[in-house]
Amino acid sequence: MAKILIIGGGGMVGQKLANSLDDSPLISDADDITLFDIGFPAVGAPADARINGNVTDAGAITKLIRKRPDVIFHLASIVSGEAETNFDLGWDVNGEAFWSFLKILRAEHLASQGNWVPRVVFTSSIAVFGAPYPDKIDDEFLSAPQTSYGAQKAISELMLSDFSRKGFLNGLSIRLPTICVRPGKPNLAASSFFSGIIREPLNGKDAILPVPSDVRHWHASPRAAAGFLRKAGTLDLAQVGTRRAMNLPGVSCTVEEQIEALRDIAGNDVVARIKPEPDAAIMEIVKGWPRNFNPERALSLGFKAEDNFHQIIQTYIDDDLPNA
Repeated sequence: MAKILIIGGGGMVGQKLANSLDDSPLISDADDITLFDIGFPAVGAPADARINGNVTDAGAITKLIRKRPDVIFHLASIVSGEAETNFDLGWDVNGEAFWSFLKILRAEHLASQGNWVPRVVFTSSIAVFGAPYPDKIDDEFLSAPQTSYGAQKAISELMLSDFSRKGFLNGLSIRLPTICVRPGKPNLAASSFFSGIIREPLNGKDAILPVPSDVRHWHASPRAAAGFLRKAGTLDLAQVGTRRAMNLPGVSCTVEEQIEALRDIAGNDVVARIKPEPDAAIMEIVKGWPRNFNPERALSLGFKAEDNFHQIIQTYIDDDLPNA
């Protein structure tokens, strides 16, 4: 039985992944799933163990790693908006805690006399890129972040790559698009409104739009995110080579195109619940984000996302909209 650890398993993407693994095991007929997070939903995804803890607690991480999981998904982080406003917390969780995690992995690898080499999948972000951008970012574009969150993700990518090169682990960083439409309540990510302007109106609530409607961004659904993780957890990394960070597929569209897709699916009365309220702080962050990609490398390896934003909305309706 394969042992799988999801760090950040209580969050939305972690729960989607855990549900996916319960429906269809990743490696064996029945994977042993451990979820680790600061908290879990009252009615959440099934797992063999749910362990409460913080990624900054080296003792707690050491206990998890001593069980020598076969595959580790590292999803835990402070989100973009909070990492920008709370500098110390962002670096403590997204930077120092990840460095500590890797050192603990290396120590266990050495204790096994090199016999334990886990697969580690790290959820990075398109925030590792900074302007000015080409029309489409390809697989050769420079990683030069212009936010604290982006810098933390980029540094973690480099650390994971170096530990992989040394043979302590077998890692892959996947640069997630903005995940949309996220179910549940808004979080502190600066990108939260991309989901909010779809989710809240569909649930009969007003939504705030803090940016102009011509803002363009790169999206994929929660279902696609779980698929990305599954693919990264089993991919033959010999095909990837030494470059252990990858841009993933998604849908590039403007806020206006998001809204028009919502109008097509749900009608004018639902769209009328979107209320423009410009927010200079959010716009300052968003204007430096990537807008479009040409992720040939990931596509050639079999990573898949939606083809258009209509499909992303429909995925939310099918998977997460109450009483859909």
